[in-house]
Amino acid sequence: MHAATCQPTPVQMPVAAHRAPFDGRLFRRVLGLFPTGVTIVTTWDEEGRPVGATVSSFNTVSLDPPLVLFSMAKSSACCDAFAAGGPLAIHVLGHEQAELSNRFARGGGDKWADLTYGAGEHGAPLLEDTLVSFECSLFAQYPGGDHTIFVAEVRQLRFRDGEPLVFCSGTYRQLMAMGGGQ
Repeated sequence: MHAATCQPTPVQMPVAAHRAPFDGRLFRRVLGLFPTGVTIVTTWDEEGRPVGATVSSFNTVSLDPPLVLFSMAKSSACCDAFAAGGPLAIHVLGHEQAELSNRFARGGGDKWADLTYGAGEHGAPLLEDTLVSFECSLFAQYPGGDHTIFVAEVRQLRFRDGEPLVFCSGTYRQLMAMGGGQ
């Protein structure tokens, strides 16, 4: 008896491979090929004012206990407010909320002007009419290069039916159902 041999299928690379360290713009561009949902994270600053930022680096960590994570640039004006450990909320945006995403993605200005919001049951500032709102407490935080990684424990959630806002290759996208698969 002879052992069967497996020949690897050659992989065709569309472009030359790049080894680290590589240009930061290239890294950001290829990371942008991975579609993500869009969230706004909110908390209070040390003076009791609401702060928030648009983030796409949101992910689940654990079902028991219910943990999620997001990361934020250390240079972000509100990073210290999240690091302080107060109540926070993570809002998953619906496909019709691109303008809200843009508002919280910009630096400066009053992002909260003309918005309806209030404090949730666990104390975090909650935006109205988002697809999902997770009310959380800070579970842990870790250094992550030029970002801080925040792990949050979900205390309560609210949701409505709808399609999520998706970001890919530098622009907002819509999901499309694929046919087949039974």
